[in-house]
Amino acid sequence: MAELKSAAVNGIEMTYVDFAGTGRPVVALHGSFGRGTIFSRLARDLIGCARVIAPDQRGHGHSSHTDSYTNDDFVADIAGLVRHVDLGPVVVLGHSRGGITAYQLAARHPELVTALVIEDVGPLMRTPEIEHPVLDVRGWPSMAATKGELTEAIRARGVPDPGYFMHSAVPTTDGRWRLLFDWDEMMAVQAGGVGDWWTDWLGSTCPALVLRGEHSTLLPELLASDMVARRPASRLVQFSGAGHWIHDDDPDGMARAVADFLGELDNDPRTNR
Repeated sequence: MAELKSAAVNGIEMTYVDFAGTGRPVVALHGSFGRGTIFSRLARDLIGCARVIAPDQRGHGHSSHTDSYTNDDFVADIAGLVRHVDLGPVVVLGHSRGGITAYQLAARHPELVTALVIEDVGPLMRTPEIEHPVLDVRGWPSMAATKGELTEAIRARGVPDPGYFMHSAVPTTDGRWRLLFDWDEMMAVQAGGVGDWWTDWLGSTCPALVLRGEHSTLLPELLASDMVARRPASRLVQFSGAGHWIHDDDPDGMARAVADFLGELDNDPRTNR
């Protein structure tokens, strides 16, 4: 049964969901605007082969808000969490901004990471390679009388399906609905992910699975192919019809791909526990 927990790491209070399970430990990192509970479906699908632990990263969900959202901050936070849960080296799965943190963690703390699953993000997050690496959300609405009104207010900003953002919507004591994150802080979170991170991607040697949606806006197909071609022990799985949020667009397919990858790790003497 999933359990909400917290840990003091790297000077912040981090909330995380321990989805239990009996298999290999997997730390799952959401992207900008997300929270750990976005992986609830994946955790259920993997319960026979993985124990998924999904934190709310700093500035997200119920974890601490801070004045700093650098790559070093996010990496140090997750390194602290992995040490806190004390399950040995873990598989780190990261979506979008969380994927950058995942492969940077593997490069800087290889003793903590046994394998990587990178969901729809690459080692280049900048123009011109990526047309819009940052979504300008300054001044977007953060509260409304009802959840439906908040959803429609975000939709009016040009987001056809605000469901991902609404994972972070919660009721207030006076009956209104608000978002757990701050839009201005999310600008800083996104800005920290902009750059050329090839050195980090190539800086680890553990097995890696790269997942790409056919209609991705953040991981061009040629870049995804280059990622796995340049880094040993890496392979690519593409998802027909999916966009950037593969875990929502093709949950069954993503669960199969991750489960197959975890099974391969069990048969790999480098990662067999």
